Amino acid sequence: MNDHNSNIQLDTAMTTTTMTMIQALRSAMDVMLERDDNVVVFGQDVGYFGGVFRCTEGLQTKYGTSRVFDAPISESGIVGVAVGMGAYGLRPVAEIQFADYVYPASDQIISEAARLRYRSAGEFTAPMTLRMPCGGGIYGGQTHSQSIEAMFTQVCGLRTVMPSNPYDAKGLLIASIENDDPVIFLEPKRLYNGPFDGHHDRPVTPWSKHPAAQVPDGYYTVPLDVAAITRPGKEVTILTYGTTVYVSQVAAEETGIDAEVIDLRSLWPLDLDTIVKSVKKTGRCVIVHEATRTCGFGAELVALVQEHCFHYLEAPIERVTGWDTPYPHAQEWAYFPGPSRVGAALKRVMEV
Repeated sequence: MNDHNSNIQLDTAMTTTTMTMIQALRSAMDVMLERDDNVVVFGQDVGYFGGVFRCTEGLQTKYGTSRVFDAPISESGIVGVAVGMGAYGLRPVAEIQFADYVYPASDQIISEAARLRYRSAGEFTAPMTLRMPCGGGIYGGQTHSQSIEAMFTQVCGLRTVMPSNPYDAKGLLIASIENDDPVIFLEPKRLYNGPFDGHHDRPVTPWSKHPAAQVPDGYYTVPLDVAAITRPGKEVTILTYGTTVYVSQVAAEETGIDAEVIDLRSLWPLDLDTIVKSVKKTGRCVIVHEATRTCGFGAELVALVQEHCFHYLEAPIERVTGWDTPYPHAQEWAYFPGPSRVGAALKRVMEV
């Protein structure tokens, strides 16, 4: 894929509206609730309150309490109910208020949702979408700031998605709801609200300035297994996703290195063809993500690039990640991979 619009199902006559990621996600759920009576939306504070980040604001008023409703504070209960709903023909969109809270639901996700089709020889499946705000940058502390995508990408039977912009967020969420597999839909909460000029305690960063986007008002999908090349280049490939897409783009601009930035969008299944084609072209690869380094998703990317592109590599693969430490509340701005760290990695691979 070479841009965000490839392989997208879209009515070209559709009107568009400038949306933040929150508004785009809400629009996706609105479209699907209206389009398919089997779609239901629920979770902690999702109904009357409209979600802690207001992603579902107004949906209960529009569609009623039988289709958009609140759930008890029980993550295992939320996911268990979603699995049952999916098995009996509904398409639940369940929200875990923060990705950090999902651990009590691990058994329901891994043992039930991911394996139901295999266990039943295809008789049942769990077409559920599990939305979770993830990542740091809001001074949420250790239990509101983690990036836990690697926990899900190694589970057979799950799809794992992380958008980086409003356009992709809506198209990917609609595609997830329509998909017959259980989808882990991770939403970088620092990208929720569009441009941000900084406060006294929160500096302006590359992701602060990400733009709101022109998003179609109606139905469209973005494929769940297709990456997007957000910055073409010839000298080095940057594999990234979520907030660090913007960090990587700024690093490439500041260093003057002709880097190709690939926004993975779908972490699993992975668009390996786009990755391999790019690395074979550039001969160099830098991987950037917010999660911790050891056993992070970047480690799998390193292995795949080595397996498929070894004889094309001109330099060792570099990883720029969060540090191997519990999330540091007081030092979170030093924890995130920034343009200087990514730029240093780009320079190292170019010097070989």
